Amino acid sequence: MKRMILLAVTLLLTVGTFAQHRGYYGRYAHRRSNISTFTLQPKIGLNVASLTNVGADSRVGMVLGLEGEVNTSRNIGISFGADYSAQGAKWNHDGFSSVTKLDYINIPVLANFYVAPGFAFKVGLQPGFLVDDHGTGAKSVDVSIPIGMSYQYDDFVIEGRYNWGITDVYDVDQSSNPRNSVFQFTVGYKFHL
Repeated sequence: MKRMILLAVTLLLTVGTFAQHRGYYGRYAHRRSNISTFTLQPKIGLNVASLTNVGADSRVGMVLGLEGEVNTSRNIGISFGADYSAQGAKWNHDGFSSVTKLDYINIPVLANFYVAPGFAFKVGLQPGFLVDDHGTGAKSVDVSIPIGMSYQYDDFVIEGRYNWGITDVYDVDQSSNPRNSVFQFTVGYKFHL
């Protein structure tokens, strides 16, 4: 998992350096000067998901969604969306492995801070609604705090996000209190409306 995070960060920095050498700053600044913009972004990617406090391994799953963004100022935007997110965890005990599959429709609401040409830091709140727990008895609603960064070049967006679960996944009285922990890597394309 550490290698995947390092790879994503390296990719973002490499693309950023390439874009600045191609004179992207001028094009980007011109586009961002229109404050009242609205974009829609379909996106697809991978989750590296697990459950905290229970010694679980990571499950790799798919994320697919659509997000809209309204720019409230030149450097700040508010985004909202709906994402199908395959989450859960894997277990390996005494040579036996199993998978806990938790599939959600997540509704991320984020503040996007554009700190450099093409680069944005993101933070917000994300309610999630369980659509399939494959018989595990998980709670129907989950809440997490998404934190991430993205890089945009010619309307293509590469994003890395961590969804930090703040509610328990199961409604049981136990000391472990497992919560969702999801690293998410996506690629999308912005349509200007």
